[in-house]
Amino acid sequence: MANSAQARKRARQAAKHRVRNAAQRSEMRTYIKKTVKAIESGDKAAAESAYKLAVPMLDRMAGKGRIHRNQAARYKSRLNARIRAM
Repeated sequence: MANSAQARKRARQAAKHRVRNAAQRSEMRTYIKKTVKAIESGDKAAAESAYKLAVPMLDRMAGKGRIHRNQAARYKSRLNARIRAM
């Protein structure tokens, strides 16, 4: 349990940040899942449009430190490779 006023404030901030970070990571995963679903359905146009929406989201999450920049690059590379293989 936090004893000082500073520690109590940091605990409150950490709780807020944890909720926000989890929501943003969840939103990012939703964009990835939409892209994967479009790829698996075989609709290349839908897959490309979903990918174009997912890329900026991945870049934003990497820029904010929610995920590592290499992880964002890996997601983008693998999704793009699957779209090109269609």
